[in-house]
Amino acid sequence: MSTAIEDIIARKVFNGRGEETIEVDVITTSGFGRASAPAGKSRGKAEVVYYPQDGVDQALKKVEEIIAPELVGLNADFQEEMDKTLHEIDGSKDFRVIGGNTAFAISLATVEAAANSYGVLLFQFLGGHVAHELPFPLGNTISGGLHTHGKSPDIQEFLVLPHGAESFFEAAAANVQIHRRIGEMLRKKDKFFNEGKSDEGAWSANIGNSEALDVVTRACEERGSEFGFECGVGIDVAASSLWNGKEKKYVYRREKKKRNSGEQLEFILDLVKKYHLVYVEDPFHEEDFGSFAELTKKVKNCLICGDDLFTTSSERLSRGVKMHAANAVIIKVNQVGTITDAWETIETARRNGYLPVMAHRSGDTCDWHIAHLAVAFRCPVIKTGIVEGTRIAKINELIRIEEFLGDRAKMAELKVA
Repeated sequence: MSTAIEDIIARKVFNGRGEETIEVDVITTSGFGRASAPAGKSRGKAEVVYYPQDGVDQALKKVEEIIAPELVGLNADFQEEMDKTLHEIDGSKDFRVIGGNTAFAISLATVEAAANSYGVLLFQFLGGHVAHELPFPLGNTISGGLHTHGKSPDIQEFLVLPHGAESFFEAAAANVQIHRRIGEMLRKKDKFFNEGKSDEGAWSANIGNSEALDVVTRACEERGSEFGFECGVGIDVAASSLWNGKEKKYVYRREKKKRNSGEQLEFILDLVKKYHLVYVEDPFHEEDFGSFAELTKKVKNCLICGDDLFTTSSERLSRGVKMHAANAVIIKVNQVGTITDAWETIETARRNGYLPVMAHRSGDTCDWHIAHLAVAFRCPVIKTGIVEGTRIAKINELIRIEEFLGDRAKMAELKVA
């Protein structure tokens, strides 16, 4: 079987926010792969640069004139070699020359083409026979912070995690029902609620942090008792977007409060205790490894997850490991550029007892690859929304994977209670 790359084609498409992004086709002697790049709204400072200085148009030009001539003829089987070549072509530490999203789309399309060449699904190609565990879906139900406009909570995401479900379909259905119930509760709570939604399909509502948590907790309890399994509550604070570096305080505009690092720690600890949170993401700004470590030490049965803290970087995660900062890590491949880079971070996480959480971006496309990556790389949790179209693309693909696996399919091991 020959998997030599015959052609690489790049084009401009749109993501879910209507922003221009890149899509890449990789054609091998006997296969085909296609991938498009997403974009985050709140981005960590340590993320790779999405595109060259002149944007997507310049990225397309670089694919045609520089990247494709170097990659055509190489074997799509050798993913590490392909990704290493992308780094060498770029020459910078953060993909500012060709663009991290350019590298991401090429890397992902290449591995898809290799799998297609062998007539197997992507998760099988990457994960082999051991890839048969489905992740639990972590879904955003109410949005705040940078994900909304106007009056909304300061905390960016109010999440649900149906960690007691026995199948992926059951878990996804629970998230949908909880999301629906929250909408009903918001309508009763606010007569001016217009059922607006954020980029991720979560509700946008004129409520505060505590009110949002009250609603989500109640919905999880109600629906959980109906389903017969536990549905936990989580938050993504996105604290870097609240942090005022000059004042050294977290600014909660809606609450009209400012908290220093110690007060922020106590605030989060109180939320974990009061609402029995099972997941807390980015509770401190992206350089505060110390506070992450202190929170992790003080809570039990709760995933303390770093996104902006780690930006899918093996180097930054290793720093966190030394300080015992967090116990989970968000995996967003386009934060580091290539499949190989993300895989190295997942392996670092697994070796050190950190739970990898495969994740979408707020400005995503209908690309479904992270569903396969979550299964292939054995990520117990996937953060990919609940109802919006680009999120449903991932959810439905995981339903198909579960059906394909049949009796071999099982839910991942996840202890949060």
